[in-house]
Amino acid sequence: MHLAFLNPQGNFDRADSYWTEHPDFGGQLVYVKQVALALGAAGHRVDILTRLIVDADWPEFAHPEDRYEDAPSVRIIRLPAGDTDGFLRKEDLWPFLVRDWVPNILRFYDGKLPNAFTGHYGDGGVAGVLLRRTTGAPFTFTAHSLGAQKLDKLGAGPDNLATLDAQYHFRYRLAAERLAMNHAGVIITSTVGERLEQYGHRAYEGAVDVADDSRFAVVPPGVDLSVFGADTTAPDEGTVRQVVDHRLARDIAPDRLHLPAVVASSRLDPKKNHLDLVRAFAVSGPLREAANLVIITGSLDDPLRSDEGAGETERQVLAGVRSTVEEGGLSGKVSAFSIRGQSSLAAAYRYLAARRSVFALTALHEPFGLAPLEAAAAGLPVVATKNGGPSESLRDDSTEYGVLVDPEDPREIAAGLQRALGSEWEDFARLGRQRVLDRYTWDRSAAGYVEAIEQAVTSPDRTLLPIDPFFQNPERLLGIERLEAYFPG
Repeated sequence: MHLAFLNPQGNFDRADSYWTEHPDFGGQLVYVKQVALALGAAGHRVDILTRLIVDADWPEFAHPEDRYEDAPSVRIIRLPAGDTDGFLRKEDLWPFLVRDWVPNILRFYDGKLPNAFTGHYGDGGVAGVLLRRTTGAPFTFTAHSLGAQKLDKLGAGPDNLATLDAQYHFRYRLAAERLAMNHAGVIITSTVGERLEQYGHRAYEGAVDVADDSRFAVVPPGVDLSVFGADTTAPDEGTVRQVVDHRLARDIAPDRLHLPAVVASSRLDPKKNHLDLVRAFAVSGPLREAANLVIITGSLDDPLRSDEGAGETERQVLAGVRSTVEEGGLSGKVSAFSIRGQSSLAAAYRYLAARRSVFALTALHEPFGLAPLEAAAAGLPVVATKNGGPSESLRDDSTEYGVLVDPEDPREIAAGLQRALGSEWEDFARLGRQRVLDRYTWDRSAAGYVEAIEQAVTSPDRTLLPIDPFFQNPERLLGIERLEAYFPG
């Protein structure tokens, strides 16, 4: 098949420039690239359609076409959307999708359209709607995240809704999402929970029926086994081991250096709930006797002693961690340090797995949970929150591929960690890794996309929501009234 991925925000190039350095260059781009490459490797032709940017500060995105090395079937096509003499954040793209980007897609293909489009995020999704209206081309929709949930997290209500909308343009995002989920042949989600919880929000009533199985396909993202595979060797494998040894020797008491570790690696955010993981060590003598706690950060090399380089939210988390370490008598039992880059992180996982360590993610809620699967692929048994995606990825009927725990119960966390560290360590290491190999690879994701696209191509016509006036003529601005109805306070 010839497929086109609609992803106007951020951008793509062979060097993955700016990834994680800007809000528009996050996990969505990693996902789109990996699925596209896997589809290309499976024999399909894939175009990643994004935005042409002519800007001295963003020189990587000024050429209309680019390709990844060793991926001849995957093209990066950049087409103008708005003023190309400057980067536009995703929140400001809406009018230019209608005015420029979609017409430029039609001109680019000149009647020789791909077999199907896949729309990513609300902006790519509404582009799929407009292309379908004009050409009849089928499309699937992958939201990655939905605006209603972000508004909920921001505490949207009568007092602040207009301010939030002025910054993030939620009135256009929610209108685009409603159209995309309504007009798409198939909606792709990462988990069943995402389908029920996110698409079931009151803001999307009338756009999609979450009980209609024909409208949804669960296609989880994958683990990059060339990076996180247990049998992979990173170029800096030996150096990473030396760094780990040095940091452990710095932080851990000499008579405890032989112990395995409970490894946590996620951003320092209150939602990731490092605090209750530390409390689990404070309340459990058997856990303290069995293992040390190792907190891996992205860029903070000595966060137990210094706030250098930490943002405000990170400092708040670290203050609670340090206080619990001191009050719980955990000095010499906890280490925290930086490992930069996915390849080096995978090397650290493999080294710690060889010491019979385990991975822990005690987030209050984890929508999908790719990090535990990456750790499992590298050979670490996993203990993870029962809230969210891990309840699907680490449990299948009666089979356990890891240990699920209540993230707000330190004693339950401690019991789960002791279980994974004990006599079942080999079983959880083997089952967790096999679970990833069987279900959570990018090849499996690509196969799921093919099935969803084939379903979308043959999906029957149905009554569709009318396209909002703005998405027909961007001079006809949308009012905030509908948004106010969704979030009355």
